Amino acid sequence: SDLTVTKAVILARGLGTRMRANDGSPDPTHNSAAVNAGAKGMIDVGRPFLDFVISALADVGITDVCLVIGPEHNIFRDYYDNLELKRVRIHYAIQAEPLGTANALAAAAEFAGQDRVVVLNSDNYYPIEALKSLVELPGAGVVGFEREALIAKSNIPAERIAAFAVISVDEQGNLSDIIEKPSPAELERLGSHAPISMNAWLFTPDIFPACADVDKSVRGEYELVDAVRLARSRGRSFRVTPAAQGVLDMSRRTDIDAVRQALSHTQVSL
Repeated sequence: SDLTVTKAVILARGLGTRMRANDGSPDPTHNSAAVNAGAKGMIDVGRPFLDFVISALADVGITDVCLVIGPEHNIFRDYYDNLELKRVRIHYAIQAEPLGTANALAAAAEFAGQDRVVVLNSDNYYPIEALKSLVELPGAGVVGFEREALIAKSNIPAERIAAFAVISVDEQGNLSDIIEKPSPAELERLGSHAPISMNAWLFTPDIFPACADVDKSVRGEYELVDAVRLARSRGRSFRVTPAAQGVLDMSRRTDIDAVRQALSHTQVSL
């Protein structure tokens, strides 16, 4: 039925500027082509990080995955086009210029068509339980991670988590606002129970016109959060599905070893 979600879009274009900032580490994997290209999903953590992300998606029923990449990112094609895939098909969408996350998702409009799509970052490994609750939602939604669990079960330092986007949830369990890089006062106002967004979304097709219609943010980018706000103003509600789990974050070179360790017993099947 059309209630089954089988498509996912992974925003793999990210320039990974923090990842490219050399940490002076002698570990050769910290200085690989993938790291230097800012292609965080291709970093070797036993095998490319993205393999783990895609395998988790396949575990919850996703059969088609679209990687949004830059025109120069042949590293993804060179790898996935030569891999024997049994559970998933890999598609590509090209984001011509790095103009932000809404612009990146817009590149995958044709892939999505009239279907609902899961949308994820390429530098996060999301727990299967969280992805499962996301794909089981009836309409559109987002995973709301519990702060305490995120701090306890992730490889992410608490001070970095303090800067993550916070979701404001209404009485019906829907998103009423999302506050990026909240100030201490905003965090105080929202309370410690306010869930955190790690950009694990489920979108209905109406996100694409919203992505096309948003204005540039103060950072000079077209931001997915702004597209969500716009879609919401046009009547789309976003259910917040709570997750008391951790997320592995691969945004800095210093994260590589912790992520490799955390995934060392995770089976991958593509």
